[in-house]
Amino acid sequence: MILALTLAIVLGTVIGAVLYSRRQARAKTMAEWAVGGRRFGILIFWFLNAGEIYTTFAVLGISGFAWAYGAPAYLALTSVSLAAVIGYWLMPRIWAAGHKDNLVTQADFFAAHYKATWLGVVVGLAGIAALIVYVQIQITALGLILRLTLGQDVSPALAAIMAAVVMVAFVFLAGLRSAAFAAGVKDVLMLVVVVVLCGGAATAVGASSIMDIYTRVQDSFPAAGSFPGLKPEAGLDSVWLMTSALNVAIGNWILPHLFQLCFSAGSRKTIRRNAVLQPIYSLSYFFIILLGFAALLAGTQPPDGDSNAALITFVAGHYPPWAVGLFAGTACLLALVPGSVLLLTAGSLFSRNVLKPMLPSLTDRAALLASRLSMLVFAGTAVWLTLGASRSLVEIGLSAYAAIGMLAPGVYFAFIWKRANAVGIMAGIVVGYAALLPQMQPFWNDVLPHWDTGLVAMIVNAAVAALVSVAIPSRDRR
Repeated sequence: MILALTLAIVLGTVIGAVLYSRRQARAKTMAEWAVGGRRFGILIFWFLNAGEIYTTFAVLGISGFAWAYGAPAYLALTSVSLAAVIGYWLMPRIWAAGHKDNLVTQADFFAAHYKATWLGVVVGLAGIAALIVYVQIQITALGLILRLTLGQDVSPALAAIMAAVVMVAFVFLAGLRSAAFAAGVKDVLMLVVVVVLCGGAATAVGASSIMDIYTRVQDSFPAAGSFPGLKPEAGLDSVWLMTSALNVAIGNWILPHLFQLCFSAGSRKTIRRNAVLQPIYSLSYFFIILLGFAALLAGTQPPDGDSNAALITFVAGHYPPWAVGLFAGTACLLALVPGSVLLLTAGSLFSRNVLKPMLPSLTDRAALLASRLSMLVFAGTAVWLTLGASRSLVEIGLSAYAAIGMLAPGVYFAFIWKRANAVGIMAGIVVGYAALLPQMQPFWNDVLPHWDTGLVAMIVNAAVAALVSVAIPSRDRR
């Protein structure tokens, strides 16, 4: 039953997404394939944008973080709300720039605003690298789900390869419109899954109610509800929470796929309405954290102590087969949809901002083909990163935010400081990435204990970019 229900959910959603995309408009151009023709309305944009809350990073990662560390999982609640506040101001500006200059990718924006094609190439490569790390999250999670449904006899390597193949096949067929449809199905199903799992959580752990789960966790694990949580040696205290939340919020819209998503909206109204409602949607994290605590209370022991599999193990051991199948099928979509959008964005960056500058005569049709083919390489690289990896999904996600945060000063300066120039932005990027090197970690830990290194590097980046822009003024100030 588990396998049958999982396949029914995934295949039904994929077929529906492809048919929807083909019915709306066949993707023949980069703009249609990558940004949906720039005409997404409120509902479609909502599912693609606010739907980012329901990903494997959120559901499996945050619940596993609550199981392993306790209170540090509250990072999800704070960072999403802060990101929505920033998005209300930033996203309409990105949208306006995209419509004015007919932009498709984030690197297009850098190249156009700073009038430096070479900077667009650098930003494109940096964006691709960060996206591949983020794809790793989705492949890791989808691999875990595949092993749940197909059996533990399936090796992690084979599961990762299968996950990558499914993602590539899905996005190759239609593009962003198919992902938008699947995102809507995924969000509706996830709401159903949350209700089903939370409704049975109390019974599964012998509690009298949902709130009783929190009470019992506090009684059995007194450190779980406050900072630094269950593992003080990890350094996940309130300083870590505040700096990590700021880094995630500031860098959220700098992630190339979310930046590119801004171009797909039909109007500023669409973007701002989503930003207003998104913090309400994030309240669902209360229930996701609840499931992590329920797994802790139930004494769940995932294979090899893998926190990413904590919720999967808990559900598989305490719920009926139909609920497990519903959860597994929905969890597949949680990885499939965001992973497809990430690969699509990486492919767009490669063809437009890395390949086209080297081959100026590249046609739009050839660029579209190059985008699709490059996804095979990016997916393969993500699989390679996944093999042998042991970090939690949250830790991988924070690494991706730290990496992409090096592009944040260039975006914010573009809208608030006309003196910023390409040379200054490039200098900031170089120094910022240097600050993220593992060799620098002991230094930052001594100077700013428990600070999120990504935020520290972003601050250093911005300072260097500002100083160099002042020292070497642009010949063409905007």
